[in-house]
Amino acid sequence: MELKQLRTFIMVAESGSLSRASDRLRLAQPALSRQIKLLEDEIGFDLFVRSGRGMHLTEHGEALLGRVTGLVQQLDNSVEDVRSLAIETTGHVVLGCIPTASHVVAGRIAIRVAHELPLVSLRIIEGYAGHLIDWLHRGEVDVAILYGPASDLHLRMSDVMFEELVLVSPADQSPAADELPVSALADLNLVLPSSPHGLRLVIEAAAAKAGIAINVKYEADSYHVLKEIVAAGLGHTILPLSAFYREQEDGLYRITRLNKPRISRHLVMALPASRIDTKATSAVRALAQEEILRMVDSGEWRTILV
Repeated sequence: MELKQLRTFIMVAESGSLSRASDRLRLAQPALSRQIKLLEDEIGFDLFVRSGRGMHLTEHGEALLGRVTGLVQQLDNSVEDVRSLAIETTGHVVLGCIPTASHVVAGRIAIRVAHELPLVSLRIIEGYAGHLIDWLHRGEVDVAILYGPASDLHLRMSDVMFEELVLVSPADQSPAADELPVSALADLNLVLPSSPHGLRLVIEAAAAKAGIAINVKYEADSYHVLKEIVAAGLGHTILPLSAFYREQEDGLYRITRLNKPRISRHLVMALPASRIDTKATSAVRALAQEEILRMVDSGEWRTILV
């Protein structure tokens, strides 16, 4: 099995046809077709279903794509990193970020990378913690900002900070009190991410500690959809203070602190356990952590409601 066969396979899978892959690779279609056929012969299964509408992955093709995409990307990154040892930091970095943190800091990280690491190509992907962990293991993400702790997930982790979770209500439906015990959540219609996303697990653990069952009226695995549902007056959600603080100032929502117990999330930086970081990955990781802590110190990223 040759690396060029795997590269051809990945490109055809992503393009959906030999003709589009041929244009992108600048190689003749017969040459690409031959590479795919050699790979199929070696594996012993068809990787594509061929039709007049293009080429679609078989079950074996899907399995192979999931296993080799990250490996080929890691190899490319390693070659780039070796080439850059004697020169300015270069390379391609994929940064994964949970939606609420992305809302606050992703744009600032991109701006700083553009100014301070001009030869680094940065791609930012949003996803909930479960998805980011999977992408880290598969090699599709180089570094991720996500919920911790994750000591049992076979990732390299570094602490970033703890951030308080608060009750976010429609502006005209907020509780009268400045603080609310977690037990009071039993009487509210809640809008939360579905299980097993990290935020949902944190909230359910707090509810169990308070001895209540929560009433999840609506579920949405999109941070923006959660906000829209709350704004429409259909329920309350629980999110980090930073996720809604600007909107609170605009009068769109009301924020109430929770107690008995306080609920917080552990923000961490995660990297694959079995991969050596490229120079570019290390630089982006350090810059991202520095920017988050700078925003916390300046008050731009509020972690506690006071």
